[in-house]
Amino acid sequence: MFTKILIANRGEIACRVIDTCNRLGIATVAVYSDADRSARHVAMASEAVHIGAAPVADSYLQGARIIQAAQETGAQAIHPGYGFLSENPEFAEAVAAAGLAFIGPSGDAIRAMGLKDAAKALMVQAGVPAVPGDHGADQDDALLAREAAKIGYPVLIKAVAGGGGKGMRLVETADAFQAMLESARSEAKTAFGNDAVLVEKFVTNPRHIEIQVFGDSHGQAVHLFERDCSLQRRHQKVIEEAPAPDMTEDVRAAMGAAAVKAAKAIEYCGAGTVEFIVDGSGPLRTDGFWFMEMNTRLQVEHPVTEAITGQDLVEWQLRVASGEPLPKAQDELVINGWAFEARLYAEDVPKGFLPATGTLTHLKFPASARAETGVRAGDSITPYYDPMIAKLVVHGPNREQALQALRHALDHTEVSGAVTNLQFLSKLASHTAFSRGDVDTGLIDRDIAVLSHEEPASDLLRAVAVVELAELEDKPQEGFALWQPLRRTIWYESQGEAETAAVLCLGQGRYRVELDTATLELEHRDAWFHDGRKLDCRVVHHRGGVSIFAPEAHHFSLVDLLERANAEEGGDSVIRAPMPGLVKALMVAAGQVVAKGEPLAILEAMKMEHTLVAPFDTEVAEILVAAGDQVEDGAMLVRLEEAET
Repeated sequence: MFTKILIANRGEIACRVIDTCNRLGIATVAVYSDADRSARHVAMASEAVHIGAAPVADSYLQGARIIQAAQETGAQAIHPGYGFLSENPEFAEAVAAAGLAFIGPSGDAIRAMGLKDAAKALMVQAGVPAVPGDHGADQDDALLAREAAKIGYPVLIKAVAGGGGKGMRLVETADAFQAMLESARSEAKTAFGNDAVLVEKFVTNPRHIEIQVFGDSHGQAVHLFERDCSLQRRHQKVIEEAPAPDMTEDVRAAMGAAAVKAAKAIEYCGAGTVEFIVDGSGPLRTDGFWFMEMNTRLQVEHPVTEAITGQDLVEWQLRVASGEPLPKAQDELVINGWAFEARLYAEDVPKGFLPATGTLTHLKFPASARAETGVRAGDSITPYYDPMIAKLVVHGPNREQALQALRHALDHTEVSGAVTNLQFLSKLASHTAFSRGDVDTGLIDRDIAVLSHEEPASDLLRAVAVVELAELEDKPQEGFALWQPLRRTIWYESQGEAETAAVLCLGQGRYRVELDTATLELEHRDAWFHDGRKLDCRVVHHRGGVSIFAPEAHHFSLVDLLERANAEEGGDSVIRAPMPGLVKALMVAAGQVVAKGEPLAILEAMKMEHTLVAPFDTEVAEILVAAGDQVEDGAMLVRLEEAET
């Protein structure tokens, strides 16, 4: 076993690896960029080495610098985590050439599965069922369009070097094919440096079920059962569970055998995941699943497998990479109970799941859940990396109890300082179809209007917030100020809307609050009371304002009237950046007439492209940026002529 390893990653996966290493007595070396100088993984590691500037190309993708850091610190091996260099065969080979162990598969195995087209051909040869489609050998537009027509719509365009939903587009009709092809290629080029795509049949009512596999250097391979990852948005997983609902023993055996066959076909060593598209239109069948891709690394959702098997998959990785045989044989692995994982992101759900940035002014997770996180209160979510805040993992003896544990964990998670998908996750965990295990990859899109709707705070909670904000404005420290019995007006903001209210201190912890919709009297003792009833809410003061969790989160901040007036200058006639990012392309020029919904610019943030469109029929008055500019959140991009009234 190793005595010291370097972790070539950041965030929650780096922290996850460090946790196992600490338990095993293995020293760890972290690497970090300028943006991560004070990051949690740096604080947790035994040692840390600076490797470059904030952009990933200047830091976490600098393989030579990372190998040099391992050599200089005496590390014996490099753990790549996931993302970044984890599936880069040249990096794996360079690590080995430097005399270090790569905690993952060989470069040849990564290469065999790295391009979706070649991987599918290999799997067909190995006898693993694959989805019908064109494997992308010829990238001619017309040929790909003909193949799509031959397969039959709907089809899926996928980047051959892709993952995480990037470079992937669902095409419903032939008329939309060319535009979707260009969009997929552009995003694939940005994310992977490779714009090649493949076209395959889109399975109606598909489920996404994957098998965790493990191989060792002694020629052995096993599977650790399945995970259902069907709850997805934009082809990115949202909530995962293990085992899969309605899975039968014969289908599990068939899928497990196919996954092990895939691993053995490339002499796989280490942790890997074989992903299958499954026909979800009826009961699961032994002939109703098809190979989609193999991820030659540890998956984000690996904790649900750990929860139901009782195995530490990072420990397995370390042991296998050090030359040991697999810790357990297939017949020694059993499923115990049920587990869920929910991915908590900094993203604006009502705005189409736009990635968000911000400083986490408050962050608290319930003790009942396993919280995998790479951030702490006070840390910033930057535009440079994936905006994941944490993964919440729960376990129960059966699906019903595990799901109840998930709902409880989400209801008792507290985040302030960045817009998150927490309320969306809570609604999803209570969704009727999901609750009964009736899941497929289209569930979220079908009910997105309901799932993404954020209820405003009730009058009672708004009244509590007004008093708390008045206290914050009057005295920033904890405790309640003994105001004079004067009527005070408070200007505050919630869900992007500015509101006013009046509050009167009546003495002895009693207050009267005049909202625009109601007048309420409140009493504060050890908690908030109204009409003699204690309110079920948790109030947190932070430098960004006040947050109330009841259990859904509501955030309130005092309004700087001058700052707000400046921000609103231009109104709807100014198109602003919804997040920090790179202006990838400008689609219009000054003087051009545009129709409502017509694309104006493409903003790239966190390796994904976001198209900004005209809000009404108008003419472009002025272009305020150039393609290639890096812009901040709220930056003015395009000025339009005022809409006619």
